[in-house]
Amino acid sequence: MRLRGSLAVAVAPLLLAAVACAPASDDSSATDSGSSASPSAGQCDTDSLPVKTAGQLTVGTDSPAYDPWFSNDDPTNGKGYESAVAYAVADQLGFSQDQVKWTVVPFNKSYAPGPKDFDFDINQISITPDRAQKVDFSDGYYTASQAVIALKDSPVAGATSVDDLKDYKLGAQTGTTSLTAIREDIQPSEDPLVFQSTNAAKQALLNGQVDGIVADLPTAFYITAVEIPQATIVGQFQQQSGSPEEFGMLFEKGNPLVACVNEALATMKSDGTLDEIEQKWLSQTVNVPVLQ
Repeated sequence: MRLRGSLAVAVAPLLLAAVACAPASDDSSATDSGSSASPSAGQCDTDSLPVKTAGQLTVGTDSPAYDPWFSNDDPTNGKGYESAVAYAVADQLGFSQDQVKWTVVPFNKSYAPGPKDFDFDINQISITPDRAQKVDFSDGYYTASQAVIALKDSPVAGATSVDDLKDYKLGAQTGTTSLTAIREDIQPSEDPLVFQSTNAAKQALLNGQVDGIVADLPTAFYITAVEIPQATIVGQFQQQSGSPEEFGMLFEKGNPLVACVNEALATMKSDGTLDEIEQKWLSQTVNVPVLQ
């Protein structure tokens, strides 16, 4: 799922998530992410990579780009979890930081079928069966959990289980796995409110139009720590349909670059690079209760 903050301000990196979540489609179960075959000999040599522009890696993400995934609304600075992951993958592929070019790709447009003007997009995009019919995904680079946000003085703040949320008015951004989680896992008695933007969802919470909103856990930390300090994280939960939700880098369907990025991610996982990036930029969630 994805629900993002409205302030593009720097915030001290919040530390590692115990259980995690992100943006997505109406079907959030696990799926084959795409071109997962092992690369052939020489296929992943930098000069042989099938990139859009020779000598350059073009990476897409949305704008604004918010903490903790990016920092200061600037993907090019290497700060924030996804910016750091993108540059680490680029390094594994043989590209220097100045050979990485960022391009703006609206979230809902990223997983539409058809040609892409980027090599991959990194934007808290959950791997789902529906999306994987139209685009390819890398292996997951982050395992996500959903979080419920409510004002501290709201009755929702006392919820201890998913069932406790059923009688409240909840909302989430359109096109996200958070919205799917409300509909399929919480199954509230009232239809959830659907917002075109995160800003609209947060404003609705402040205005009392909804009792709670749902977002991925690191984003929920940023919202409650920086943007709406009078709000709290009620708890976190994993979606129950299918395997744990994962974020993947998104590619044009059939792009052979997927295999090389997967090889880069495998190296980053085995040598500890991915864990180091996660611990530096994502939130400490040890004390966030799990909603059963």
